[in-house]
Parts: sequence; structure tokens; C-alpha cells
Amino acid sequence: MRKFNIRKVLDGLTAVSAVASASSAAQQQQAGNRETEIQETLQSEHFQLCKTVRHGFPYQPSALAFDPVQKILAIGTQTGALRLFGRPGVECYCQHDSGAAVIQLQFLINEGALVSALADDTLHLWNLRQKRPAILHSLKFNRERITFCHLPFQSKWLYVGTERGNIHIVNVESFTLSGYVIMWNKAIELSSKSHPGPVVHISDNPMDEGKLLIGFESGTVVLWDLKSKKADYRYTHDEAIHSVAWHHEGKQFICSHSDGTLTIWNVKSPTKPFQTITPHGKQLKDGKKPEPCKPILKVEYKTTRAGEPFIILSGGLSYDTVGRRPCLTVMHGKSTAVLEMDYSIVDFLTLCETPYPNDFQEPYAVVVLLEKDLVLIDLAQNGYPIFENPYPLTIHESPVTCCEYFADCPVDLIPALYSVGARQKRQGYSKKEWPISGGNWGVITQSYSEIIITGHADGSIKFWDASAITLQVLYKLKTAKVFEKSRNKDERPNTDIVDEDPYAIQIISWCAESRMLCIAGVSAHVIIYRFSKQEVTTEVIPMLEVRLLYEINDVETPDGEQAPPVPTPGTGSNPQSIVPQSHPSTSSSSSDGLRDNVPCLKVKNSPLKQSPGYQIELVIQLVWVSGEPPQQITSLAINSAYGLVVFGNCNGIAMVDYLQKTVLLNLGTIELYGSNDPYRREPRSPRKTRQPSGGLCDINEGTVVPEDRCKSPTSDVKDNSFSRSRSSSVTSIDKESREAISALHFCETFTRKADTSPSPCLWVGTTLGTVLVIALNLPPGGEQRLLQPVIVSPSGTILRLKGAILRMAFLDTTGSLVPPAHETWREHYEDKDEKEKAKKRRPVSVSPSSSQEISENQYAVICSEKQAKVISLPSQNCIYKQNITETSFVLRGDIVSLSNSICLACFCANGHIMTFSLPSLRPLLDVYYLPLTNMRIARTFCFTDNGQALYLVSPTEIQRLTYSQETCENLQEMLGELFTLVETPEAPNRGFFKGLFGGGAQSLDREELFGESASGKASRSLAQHIPGPGGIEGVKGAASGVVGELARARLALDERGQKLGELEEKTAAMLYSADSFSKHAHEMMLKYKDKKWYQF
Repeated sequence: MRKFNIRKVLDGLTAVSAVASASSAAQQQQAGNRETEIQETLQSEHFQLCKTVRHGFPYQPSALAFDPVQKILAIGTQTGALRLFGRPGVECYCQHDSGAAVIQLQFLINEGALVSALADDTLHLWNLRQKRPAILHSLKFNRERITFCHLPFQSKWLYVGTERGNIHIVNVESFTLSGYVIMWNKAIELSSKSHPGPVVHISDNPMDEGKLLIGFESGTVVLWDLKSKKADYRYTHDEAIHSVAWHHEGKQFICSHSDGTLTIWNVKSPTKPFQTITPHGKQLKDGKKPEPCKPILKVEYKTTRAGEPFIILSGGLSYDTVGRRPCLTVMHGKSTAVLEMDYSIVDFLTLCETPYPNDFQEPYAVVVLLEKDLVLIDLAQNGYPIFENPYPLTIHESPVTCCEYFADCPVDLIPALYSVGARQKRQGYSKKEWPISGGNWGVITQSYSEIIITGHADGSIKFWDASAITLQVLYKLKTAKVFEKSRNKDERPNTDIVDEDPYAIQIISWCAESRMLCIAGVSAHVIIYRFSKQEVTTEVIPMLEVRLLYEINDVETPDGEQAPPVPTPGTGSNPQSIVPQSHPSTSSSSSDGLRDNVPCLKVKNSPLKQSPGYQIELVIQLVWVSGEPPQQITSLAINSAYGLVVFGNCNGIAMVDYLQKTVLLNLGTIELYGSNDPYRREPRSPRKTRQPSGGLCDINEGTVVPEDRCKSPTSDVKDNSFSRSRSSSVTSIDKESREAISALHFCETFTRKADTSPSPCLWVGTTLGTVLVIALNLPPGGEQRLLQPVIVSPSGTILRLKGAILRMAFLDTTGSLVPPAHETWREHYEDKDEKEKAKKRRPVSVSPSSSQEISENQYAVICSEKQAKVISLPSQNCIYKQNITETSFVLRGDIVSLSNSICLACFCANGHIMTFSLPSLRPLLDVYYLPLTNMRIARTFCFTDNGQALYLVSPTEIQRLTYSQETCENLQEMLGELFTLVETPEAPNRGFFKGLFGGGAQSLDREELFGESASGKASRSLAQHIPGPGGIEGVKGAASGVVGELARARLALDERGQKLGELEEKTAAMLYSADSFSKHAHEMMLKYKDKKWYQF
């Protein structure tokens, strides 16, 4: 066999792994000489790791902004994330490095830029004119805390209000401070003895840019004359102010207060409000003041040409509305509409036809940012219906408990799921188009379809179309509807295996070709579903109950106690009461009054109407045993060609024939070993620490196995449950220490050394690193399949690895993946003649190198928490071994296809993502990507074919990534563009008389006021300017984040992604500036003659 050279590996491959791989290959050379040489095509240059897109609702949102010309929405979060949304399919995720909360966002309207203000008192200018926005400038305030910002339309001067009550002015071209400052003590009455509080509002008069309205928290509002640098008017009110809004004519403004009132002020009458309104206050008789209400957190005042203005507000409900949901109130003329929301309101914005503040606003929609949702309300239709949200923001509708990812699915699958899912859509949405419609889609370079399946805490399952870096929900399945709902807590005696969410999905097993779906839930229940396009009513839901025990009696002579696991044809003929042969002594009810033989959930006994889509084939439940609840299921597999489903937990394994509705196998884990059990087990006691013993042992061949075997750090009580990513309700030590079933794989391969041809079998992996093989004897197809029993028998083949077994797969003699046998989908309710067809099998090809043998060999690939092995079959020789990690453990391992070849992809708890070639297990990629910070990542991380992977990055968001160099190369084209060239609407016409008598909007030369020549320089200690890395186009997946052509050239030379020196960074920035300028200069010169600063 040819010896593989260990290539240089990306990002710090440990030498130990490489040496281990090479030495193990050398050790196995003699055994390997008999094997066929397989040409491997994958090299380290085929791999590169980068994030692609983030889907879902922004976690913990804190700020909202909208560009009314570009029609782009921005949302900031408490963790410093920035999400930008355009038309459906155009969205973008950015992150502030500091991770500080975003307190406010301001678009530079129609200029492809955005200012963010953070809780750490920094301002950042984002360039949105590139597919991956970057920060151009930052400004860090040292002595003052930022509380409010305001950027007037078509201005380059940003007003920044602070906690001390002062207002500073920032030039957004250079991101430097002006020397012009409005000090709080100059703004308020000189006679006032108290501080007015932080600045909560700044805005310029819509009709006079020289007048600035400043709202202080204590209730004082000041109209400041920028030219004369003094206050024109001061408006004082007893109640604290939360927000202020202008009428577009600039003669009135409205304030919202902490006592639930609104005050409307005439600009020239500062002594008292023109009107005071308590929208939700009870009007008392005798002219008394209404009772105080909750604070009105925000108010907006929008005018229309043809009718009354809109006053829109959040909060302000009366205190006696206990338990009432948060509301948005829309006041229009004499009507007041109170719109209840599902979650608390973070912020809202009214979308208007014009960006000009001095024109009739013509509001047409309200964007409401809730704590866990985004709602758009149509103001133009009666009843204010909401728009149907096209973004994939409902991932967290119920918390995600597990996730699976499938690439290269059958082409008819997504249309089939979409057609049944379309019937589930709610009615009553607005008839209008979604108003956030900016940006352009990227170029689709992927031709294959991708599907993500999410399992949720309420028992629901969602199928998502994830093709071409987009996400769209296709279909939702509610698994809980098969069970009786308890009306109160007293009626839930059986569900106390879990405190809440008894229907939560733990494992999903799905066959994309046959569309068979199997789920395991937290209450030790398994449901098998078949896909159908026809509606059916199921009179009686098919159900099985299984009793899985963990017993260690007479440990020394297990085969004396073990009943033969081969069932007779009559076994399980009564589906309601399966009495497993393995445990004849425990099948009767418990005599001491302990709960026994009852499942955790009660299946409905009434007819069940099932819509087109996934329909129940069989419900299987584990039952209580002598007062002990059933243990949660740790592994699950379904095979459509065999008609079998198998599942296991820390007690044992059960196999069910879902066509005949019978239990075929029900064994404790120990009984699987028969007389070959290598472990000394003690009842009800924790496992002893065992020392490592080397190599692969074929126990069936009579090898003496030392009791001291390798124990991974993850096998102890605490880490073992953590590494397996299945939440567990098991509490006692002896339960934790049991050997659980951790991996199951149906296949057609060689079950024993003496086999001359492959046959159907099940490979079983355990948490102690053992792999056992169970042979399956299937009856012929057609009617015989339903009449004759499936014969199941342990083969005696036992293989061993370090650490819990995670994944198994099989390669043919050419090194290609051998997929499990499957049926292709067809409608279940067709004629009986067409129902039974020959099962689809992968034909075995004969290669010249093995033509003299009776049959070709195969290779089993087994990945555990610690190592991977490739074993030749039927000889069972270990031909390759790779110790993946010594100090950590593998959380997820998948055998995936990439570039017409296959590899093993692993994600370790220490944050490393690694790939290995097959079958030689050469290291190809090792990148430190993400430390394991919580169980959510461990539970949801998964790899799939074509270099794709994903995990749940927050409770509401899915992060997708790629480990394929080709996808990284194409990513830039696939991403959508946020900024598009749009004409700015014309300014409102002032009219002849207004122009003649000066009644129109007054402009202001801000440069003259705020420029350095007029106002001098600001104090250097007040704020520090930080140049951003910004503007260099296209991250291109570089792990270090360095970008641009120069960076890419450097990256090719230095695969460790070391940062460029300062000189190189400056050069890269200059390269970008020159390129960007040449691209936009001509267009922008014609359109924005004096506004070229934002291109750089």
C-alpha cells in the first residue's frame, strides 16, 4: 500500500495527530497489503473555513433604524450585533468587536452608510456599499456617556447628547468632534438649581434647521438657536420625558411622559402645553386629572395630506391592566386602536413616503421591534392588518432542541414539502407587498438543494429550504397532537420524567429518498411518520409499548439468563401489550404498588384527522419499570428499505418492524455482548476508572480483553452526559455510569469474518466505545414481507475504540460511500399492486484488483469521541487509525462528501473543526473556530455534504458556515447587495407665496457654524478617533479576517492567517480606496457633487 505523505495543514495541526496517523498506517501496512489501493483526491487546499450567513431573529434586540429611500432596515442587539434586512433573501450580519450593546442606529439616508452608538460610549460609521459592511471610523468618548444621537437628513453633522446633559457635534466625514458644544447649564434657565438630567431627545425644527429641540429627562425641553448660541424657548413639565416628536410644519411638537400622558406644545407658547392627553387614562368626573398610567416610552407624530395626523405610541396602559399584553396604540382622528403584541416592545418606527421632515409624512406602515419578533402593521387598511413576514424569523417560535442538515436532497422534495406547507399559512394578512424591499440578490452559484430540520421544545418540527444561503420555512409538523393534553397539573402524574415540555424533540432520523421520518422525544417516545399528499382520518393510532430494563443479575453467567433474541412469528401480535421475551420475570405488574408498565404520555383514543404531509405510521413508548421512569432515548435510526426502526438508551436497545407493528428486539446493553462481555459490571455502582489498553480487539475470536480499558475524560459522570448532547433527566450515579447506545447504523455489509457476501445488518455503537453487529434476516418483498417475521440475531462481531461511538459509515472497494438501502417515495395510498416494489440496492462493482476474490471488500469508518478507525471488511483488520484529540472530545463527527470525494468532519469541544481524508484518515484541516460555551452549540452543531455546516449560535439564530474552499471563493458572488443606486426624492415645493414671504423651510450653513474655522477644535481628551479596518471589500472567508487582494495573496503564503503588518494594512486600504473611487466617481460626481466623502 502506498504510504501517504502528511501535507501541511491549515491553522496549526498538532504534530502528534500527524505522527499517530503515519505510524498507525505503517503498523497496519502488512494487513493493508491485501487491500485495494484507493486514490484519494482531497487535499488540504480543498478546505477553508468561514462563516457564510446567519438566519433568524436577532437575539436580544435593542435598537432599530430604517432608510426610507434605500428601504433597508437595521436592528442592533445587546451583544453588539448588527443585522441588516432588505428585500426577502437580502440580509446581512455584522458584529461590533467590543460586544457592547447597541443603543441607537442612524442611517445616512440614501448614502450607503450607518452610524451606530454603543453602550461603551463609542460611535461607529459603517460602510454599507459593500457586500460585507465594515467600520470606516470609530469615535470613543472618554469623559461623557452617550444617551441620544440625531443626524438630520442630508447633513454631515451628527448631534450627540450625553448623560451630563451636554450636546457634542461630530463630523461624520472625518469622524472628528467640532469645537461647538451646547452645555446643559447654558441651555436651561439660569435660575434653575437642579440638573435637567440626561439628554433623551434631539431634533431640528423641520422648517428651520437653525433651531434645535433638546429634551432633558427631567421634563425640560429647550429650543436652541444654533447661530446665536442661546435658548429661544424653554418648556417645563412636571413629569419626566421619554420621547419628543415634531409636527412637520414645525409649529408644534409632542412629548411622551412617565405618567402615561402626552403633551402637545405650540412652539411659541412655552408657559403651558397646548393640549394634554392621557390615551389610556380613565376620565374622572368633576374635571379631575385622570389616574396616572404606565410611561409612554415613545411617541411619533405623522401627518397626512388628506386627513387627520397619526399619533402612534408604545406603553401608557393603565396600572390596573394586570397581565395585559404590551400594546402599540394608533390614534387617528377620533379613533384609537390598541394593537396587542406577543412580546414587549423594544422600539418602533413609522414608515413614511418622504424622507423630508418638512413635508406631509404620509405614513403607510409601522415597524414594531419586539423582544422576540418583528411585526409590520399596514396603516393604510382598515383594522390595521399586519404584513406576512417573509424573513425566517420564527426559528425560535418554540425553543430549538435539535437540528439536522441535509444537502443535495432529491429535486422533488422541496416542492413537495412546500405544497403541503402552503396549506398551513394563516389568513388575514395585508394584501400589500412587504415594504422593506431594498438591496439586490446575489448570484446563485449552487445547483443543489439543502434542507434544515429543526426540532422544538413543544414537539413541533420545522422543515426549512436552505438552498443557496437563504432560508424559508417549508412545512411544520406538530408531533404533540397525537397525545392527550392534560388540562391541569394534577392530571400529569406520568409525565414527571421531565418537569416541562414533555413533547420536546431530542433526535430526528430522516430518509430523504423515501421521506420516512422518525423522531425521539424527551418522554421516551418514538413516532414514525410517512409522507402523503392525501388527507386521511386514522380511526385508531397504531401504538406499541416497550419495556427496556437494565439488569445485572448473575453477571458471571449472562448467557444462562439470556433468552434467545430471535422472535417467533407470533411475537408481538398484540401491539398494545408487547411482553419482551428477554425479561420474562418482570412482565407482570409490580406487587408493591410502584408504577409499572405505564408510558409517560397518553395517546389519543379518538379518530385523528391527518392533513397532507407527514402522517403517523406508529407510536412507540417506553414504559415505567417497577417505579422507575423510562430513560431518555440516546440514539435512533430508521431504514425504509427494511421497514425497521431501532432506538437505544442507557438501559438497552429495541428494534421495531413498523410494517408489521411488532417488537423484534428488546435487549439490555449487557445482553448484546452475550458471553463476550469484556467488562466487570457491578449492580448500581459507578464505573471504575480504567487505564488504556492498546489496539483493536476482535472479541469474537477469543481475544482476552483486559478489564483495564481506555477511558476518555468524557466518560466520567459529569462530562459524559455533556458530550452526548442529549439532555438527560437521569440523576443517580449508577444510571449515569451505565453503557448507553450512542450510535446506530443500518447497512448492507459483512457481519462476520467468514462472510463471503454482504447482508443487511445493524451496527450498534455504545458510550464505552464498543461496536457490536446485529444480523438481519429479511423476508422476501411483497406480501411475504408483511406475513413472515424479520429474524434478528447478534453476530458476535465486536470492535472497540476509545471514547463513545458517534458515527459509522461504509465505503466500497473504490472508497465511495455506501449509502444505507432505501426505498424511493411513492404515495402510500395507491393501488396495492404498485405498493410493493423491489428494494433499491446499490450494485456491487468488481474492480480488477479484487476480481480473483470471491467478493469485494468494504471499509467501515467509525468515529468516536476520541479517535477514528477504518476497518477492512470482512477481515476486520484496522487499516487506519487517527487519534483525533487527547485532551478534549469530539462533539459531532460526520462522514460527508465534498468535491466528488468523501471525508470525515469533526467538531471538538475545544473549538477545533477538523477534517480527515478517507480511508487513510490524513489530516486535511484543523482550525480553531469556536469554543464550546454552552450546550446549545453541542446539541445543534452538524456537518453535511458539499462543505456545509451549521449550529444554533443563539436561542433565536442559526449560523451557517462552510469548510469548502470553493464555497468560500464563491461566497462573495452569492451574498446580496444592500446598497443600490436610488434617486433621492425631490424636496417638497415651497410654493410661490412661501418663497416670497419666507414661510418655507429655512436652511442653515452648518459648516460655517461647526467647522474648525468657526468653532475651533474640540478638547482632545473628550473623545478619541479610531480609524476602522473598513472599506476593504469582501472577507472571502479568511479565518483571520484580513481581506482584500493583497491579504489574499499573503494568506496563500501564510496559511496560519497571521495579521498583516501596519504597512500592509495601509497599502490594502489605499488599494481599496482607489478602486472604490474609480468605480463610483463619475456617477457620484453627477449626482452628489459635494458629497463624495462616504466613498472612502
